[in-house]
Amino acid sequence: MTATLDSPVDTAIPQPGDIARRWLAGFGAALERGDVRGAAQHFLVDGWWRDLLSFTWDLHTTHGRADIESRLADSVPVHEPRHLVLSPAHPAEAVADPEGDWIQAFFTFETTLARSRGFVRLRRDDDGEWRAWTLISAMEEIKGHEEKKGHRRVQGTNHGAHRGKINWLDRRTAKGEFETEQPAVVIVGAGQGGLALAARLGQLGVDTLLVERNDRIGDSWRKRYHSLVLHDPVWYDHLPYLNFPDHWPVFTPKDKLANWFEFYADAMELNVWTGTEFTGGSYDDATGEWTVTVARDDGSTRTLHPRHVVLATGMSGVPNIPRIAGADTFEGTIEHSSWFVGGREMQGEKALVVGCCNSGHDIAQELNEQGADVTILQRSSTYVMSSKHGIPGLFGGVYEEGGPAVQDADLIFASLPYPLLAGIHAGATEAIAEKDAEMLDGLRKAGFKVDFGEDGSGLFMKYLRRGGGYYIDVGASELIASGEVTVKQGTEIDHFTPDGVVFADGTEMPVDVVVLATGYKNMRESARKFLGDAVADRCQDVWGLDDEGELRTVWRRSGHPGFWFMAGNLHQSRHYSKYLAFQIKAQEEGLQPIR
Repeated sequence: MTATLDSPVDTAIPQPGDIARRWLAGFGAALERGDVRGAAQHFLVDGWWRDLLSFTWDLHTTHGRADIESRLADSVPVHEPRHLVLSPAHPAEAVADPEGDWIQAFFTFETTLARSRGFVRLRRDDDGEWRAWTLISAMEEIKGHEEKKGHRRVQGTNHGAHRGKINWLDRRTAKGEFETEQPAVVIVGAGQGGLALAARLGQLGVDTLLVERNDRIGDSWRKRYHSLVLHDPVWYDHLPYLNFPDHWPVFTPKDKLANWFEFYADAMELNVWTGTEFTGGSYDDATGEWTVTVARDDGSTRTLHPRHVVLATGMSGVPNIPRIAGADTFEGTIEHSSWFVGGREMQGEKALVVGCCNSGHDIAQELNEQGADVTILQRSSTYVMSSKHGIPGLFGGVYEEGGPAVQDADLIFASLPYPLLAGIHAGATEAIAEKDAEMLDGLRKAGFKVDFGEDGSGLFMKYLRRGGGYYIDVGASELIASGEVTVKQGTEIDHFTPDGVVFADGTEMPVDVVVLATGYKNMRESARKFLGDAVADRCQDVWGLDDEGELRTVWRRSGHPGFWFMAGNLHQSRHYSKYLAFQIKAQEEGLQPIR
């Protein structure tokens, strides 16, 4: 996907550091003197600029020199970028692509309010000049509100004799109960998104409470189906501040991850109320304050008045359960994938799994392993790649053993705007398909319909555009190709009978267990569930790409003041929690307007 910082330097570009330094000096000088046209000339005519808060206090992608100039004209006078300096990452300050097509480099800079990092890829223009093909600018810290780390770390004690001194445990207990103070932020959900954001806010000094309906932190994973293991590799999945240990498995089992979440919340001193239901709330536009109620596990009810509410129940919030005629007459079991646990003997039972994304395949494989006679219902088509070939093909060079440090990898990965990533991943998807040809042929022969995304861009763009439609194969494809798991393709369940289902094509199937791996409703509907129409109707839909190619609504303003959505996989939770935390901190400090 991109050259890494350990890539060999091509002799066709003898001094990549000098080229990058010269470009950065010219670009930086133009910005500092307010010459936005001159700064824009440092981009290719069809160059790309992605900004994460540094210039715009939002997540924006800008394409083309003319539009880049327009955005710079709006932002440079306000943010006054300055002091652009190349920054070494690994031993090199700039690295050339092995083919000699581009040079890439990290740099740092400042604005009026913040310190930021950037990452640029330079290509030769038709006139032979090196100009920016892609550039990302990303806020790293707010001046005057830096995280308490390194030389700023807290003491942990107050040495000396002090009457009535309170020790760390007593302070933590009192803080976590919010008996005398109100939290500035209430986060609903203590999964990866809620934990990551709470950790970021905690390091920024923003009092935050996590409300988790399950009895234990991590139960949102612990209670999933028995065989669940993450499909993404460990290098991609670290949480903020605390990387997984070096001995951690490449693919994390769900219960191991759940236990890590408990450890993480304790180590990061997060305030979490488990066994607690968020029962509703309302917002006062005049005061900018919420009134929310929660029901705690001891039977008590608390009313809280935060200035921010964050919905971090994830994309897997409200299950999408289709209404199918006759379901009430069915004598077997109907479950949604979100509450399917598995792990029991099912020898001889007939099972139907509806849906062919990761969960559907995993559950079909588990049911087969438990002895069931399994059919998987594929209603449209699915992108499939093997874990063996697909993971290195998509993540290799960025997220891999011995690759860049995670904070560098995140910036490299984020520096490719999603519309551009689609084209790059089309090539990667084709290469992966060539290696997976035997598996894909076996699926097709079994009647399974395979696609490669609407533009051939494969997995990641399907995830961004619709949040599903793909499977990373870890064994189910072999079962389908061999006929161990039967495929029913291109139809729907029309209705249930007492002992089975009748499909829309008129065929019938006796069945004992039906698992609906039919996904989830838009996260906006989770807001409606918790806070009603008054809040949800002011929000925009969550997820999917907007006109610029950025994800809609998540990690940025929702449309309702003081209300935010936090979602995404572990990588996204780690990386984008930083930018959501900065926005909340800036509003708390009066540096960014609430509306």
